[in-house]
Amino acid sequence: MSIQITGAGAPLSLRPADTSAVSTAKNGFADIMKSTIDQVNQAQNSGDKAIEQLNTGNAESLHEVMLAVEEADISLKMLVQMRNKALAAYEEIMRMQL
Repeated sequence: MSIQITGAGAPLSLRPADTSAVSTAKNGFADIMKSTIDQVNQAQNSGDKAIEQLNTGNAESLHEVMLAVEEADISLKMLVQMRNKALAAYEEIMRMQL
């Protein structure tokens, strides 16, 4: 009895890209979160810069400084709430019975 191995020298084919709905949603959610975090970071930096300009006397008006600081504060609160909702959804999914 002889054993023949066919195709042993052929390279493995690459797996096609995952285009399922779950993969697409995962990538979309990750992109949204990254974009939101970047926007919050920019708002925080703008608020810090406005405060620094106020301290050095270079700020045009207190009104603009307060707007920049409040925008940073509100955007950070929104990001924390998004995190809380995502965590609650994850915990709910983990409680589901299969």
